[in-house]
Amino acid sequence: MPEELPIHAPIHSRRWFPRTPNPRRLFSLTLFPVTSCLEVERDPATGHITGVREVSNNDAGATAKNSMSMRRAPGPPEEMVRGSSTNLPFWPGGFPEPTLDKESTETEHELDLTNLVTKHPRLSRGITFEEPEPPPQEEVKEPEREEKSSDLVVSISDMLMVDESVLKIFDVKEEQIKKPATLTLEDLNEEDSNLVETFKIEPAPKKEEFILNISETPVEVELSGPSTEWAEKVDVHAPVDDFHTRVPNPACTYPFELDIFQKQAILHLENRESVFVAAHTSAGKTVVAEYAIALTLKHMTRAIYTSPIKALSNQKYRDLKIKFEDVGLLTGDIQINPKASCLIMTTEILQSMLYNGSDLIRDLEWVIFDEVHYINNAERGHVWEEVLIMLPERVSIVLLSATVPNTIEFADWIGRIKKRKIYVISTTKRPVPLEHFLYTGMGGKSKDERFLLIDAQGKFVTKGYNDAVAAKNEKKSKMQQQQGPKHMRQHMGEKQEKNMWIGLIDHLSKRELLPIVAFTLSKKRCDGNASQLLSQDLTTNAEKGEIHSFIKRCTERLQGADRELPQVVYMQQLLTKGIGVHHSGILPILKEVVEMLFAKGLVKLLFATETFAMGVNMPARCVVFDSIRKHDGTGFRDLLPSEYIQMAGRAGRRGLDTTGTVIVLCKNDVPEMGDLHRMMLGKPTKLESQFKLTYSMILNILRVERMSVEDMMKRSFSEAITYKNQSQYQAELELYTEQLKQEPDFNCMMCNSIEQYYAAAKEFVEQRANVFNLIHGFPGVVKAVAPGRIILICYEQYQSYLACVLKIDPKDKTKMIVFVLKEKSRQNYSKHELMAKEALSASEAMFDPLEEPSEHGFLEIAFKHIAAITDRVVKIDGDKVIDNIKKRQIPRFKDDPPSQSVMELLKEMQRLNESGVQGALQHDVQEVASAGGNWTAEVPNV
Repeated sequence: MPEELPIHAPIHSRRWFPRTPNPRRLFSLTLFPVTSCLEVERDPATGHITGVREVSNNDAGATAKNSMSMRRAPGPPEEMVRGSSTNLPFWPGGFPEPTLDKESTETEHELDLTNLVTKHPRLSRGITFEEPEPPPQEEVKEPEREEKSSDLVVSISDMLMVDESVLKIFDVKEEQIKKPATLTLEDLNEEDSNLVETFKIEPAPKKEEFILNISETPVEVELSGPSTEWAEKVDVHAPVDDFHTRVPNPACTYPFELDIFQKQAILHLENRESVFVAAHTSAGKTVVAEYAIALTLKHMTRAIYTSPIKALSNQKYRDLKIKFEDVGLLTGDIQINPKASCLIMTTEILQSMLYNGSDLIRDLEWVIFDEVHYINNAERGHVWEEVLIMLPERVSIVLLSATVPNTIEFADWIGRIKKRKIYVISTTKRPVPLEHFLYTGMGGKSKDERFLLIDAQGKFVTKGYNDAVAAKNEKKSKMQQQQGPKHMRQHMGEKQEKNMWIGLIDHLSKRELLPIVAFTLSKKRCDGNASQLLSQDLTTNAEKGEIHSFIKRCTERLQGADRELPQVVYMQQLLTKGIGVHHSGILPILKEVVEMLFAKGLVKLLFATETFAMGVNMPARCVVFDSIRKHDGTGFRDLLPSEYIQMAGRAGRRGLDTTGTVIVLCKNDVPEMGDLHRMMLGKPTKLESQFKLTYSMILNILRVERMSVEDMMKRSFSEAITYKNQSQYQAELELYTEQLKQEPDFNCMMCNSIEQYYAAAKEFVEQRANVFNLIHGFPGVVKAVAPGRIILICYEQYQSYLACVLKIDPKDKTKMIVFVLKEKSRQNYSKHELMAKEALSASEAMFDPLEEPSEHGFLEIAFKHIAAITDRVVKIDGDKVIDNIKKRQIPRFKDDPPSQSVMELLKEMQRLNESGVQGALQHDVQEVASAGGNWTAEVPNV
């Protein structure tokens, strides 16, 4: 056998193996897919066949391994749902369609057969086999030069339209910028420079200056207005009286009258338009999602419902399974009916399906994103952005979110990257208003101490806050009298906390405010509070029997040993008494049992963490906050307005309650009024991008040759403003490029190096800023840039300005305050003038003195704005100079004369400006950075 041949004995390896011919192998051929098909042509009026035409199939032979087209051949059945890591994803919507390379379409007869020996068809340059001729020696003929100089004169300043000091630019090394050899000023000797000075050219006719003012475009565009190009805000106050006329055969009906915002959303869904519904909690966003699912069942397509957490996925599966039969569930733990028309999954599962090219995406019509405000999550928020970017073009989007302030901005970003309009529908108020209270009771006689803080109209009641503070202070004074100040506890004990909960439950039960969701921002405290209340019984005998039978039916699926787990037994005891616990430490099956019993109204008191509020549609009569401080992984902080609103929104059952009750427990002290006002009435957090480059995303994108990581980055939400203005920049660039082509060429033998100079100058300025920014902490630099040091700065309008260091910022060592002279004529530079000045500052020892310095002041600059350091030092008191200038900026002191310290510094700066700087304007960076560096370079007077 060939594999048995020795690899290190080539002498014995060259053998011939006789083979038996098998002509039957020629009968089975692998045929190339048919690249065209026949289609009949029909008369549009009669429907009769009038002819046949051949239509080409560009996707012939396309598979999941070599094509991103929707018309590629399907993969194996087992890869239908999850796809494969070797599959290519489908082409994302909004990306420009890939075009064929022009060179790949060239035919064989277009080859240049004449020069085929020396020129490759794919290379623009041929191969020259001749030896290069030696360059001709330059012979300078004096009579010819004199003859030319007699009638030709050049004006360098007129040609470059800058000061003659530009002629002292630094040398551009040819090995760094490879350009054709041109005549530059450095190549001229003294005699040739005389020729240049007497040379004259005809300047090009002056035209209106055209500059691509990209920097003048507003950096931040306000996207929160009524509508934009890709986002349109729908008026939810306009009645939809003709709803049943416009939707005669709805895909889904409801036993109640729909709200206006729900009707508006359904109208857009019927037109297969994407919507973004930002509504208050319990407003009825689920109706919009259900109607989109009903449309897919009507159209015999598919829908995907994504949620951020598994608890919400499980609850949505139970709810939608009752309304629609063909529903499946895909999470990291379980798969139920994965080929259903409606699939409920976490966003990470959908992300994996998109990257792996799942064939299920072909039939996808709607993707419903629930709890979109979860995009602000620092750890998982980037998944939402990746999924939105990767969705194919034919997929419509339904976004469901709580109220956020920048809905238009977010919708405009999605519409722009997907090239389709997004209709934004928002609600103005909650269907069930909330009332917020402070509870200072400690059980016993004080169990009814509940003070109104915010009424149903959203007004802050100051009197209620003052009463709560007075009640709390009264309790403290009584305890001090009983126990003494030395024995006062800073925190509430277990017995006191138990009495408080017993009193609160009794208080709320008498006022028919059960069931209660008690948000406790700690799993340990959830379990502790529940165990303290085992002595309480909140259910009737009939409810106990129903709870016991339900738990028994659910735990029958467990094995014998698992039914006796401590957590299972403990949870049965709690639930039987109407108390439940819900957090990530509870077994998944027990969490579902708790959720279903709470939905039935059999759990009267539920201790839950923040995840229970994430979209789980289980409203309660009352919500209690055990604490308003949480640990976010780095430290303790107060709840954000969006977090508080999300949890408080569980209060109030639509159709059952007129108002929802929210109670904040004041265990130790009453929180500050400002903190409560900010948390309860503050604006929700804006949707912000959490996009980041992960190894998984980079590897998935690198598998696709036609996509790049940069394509994903520029379409992220963080680059929304830049991507919004991309078309404008492109149009302006094409316009000015066309105008530039129409401009006549300068008839100048030196102008060819201008572009080379500005390119090198720009790079030099950037590198200089980087170097000074990096070496600011070096001992030599700290010693050099001390108060009183004269430096050269390039900062905004102050290009090549002398400045005196007054003070180094003690908090940020990279910043400093400098004293400068000002000239009114130089304070109004245009953008292109500043660009020219910045490029000229790249010249070595470039100092541009002021002609009429009439003002002075101080600036706050960074180390990167330093252009050069001189060896001049002025004795000053920087703090006195700063204080005097600040004082004279006050209107009533503006006419006061400068102080003596300012006058001395002013005279010295004016003298240096007039006489020039005798010293080193630009030191060697390595010497400056080293401790005790000596500076010897000198620059002549300017």
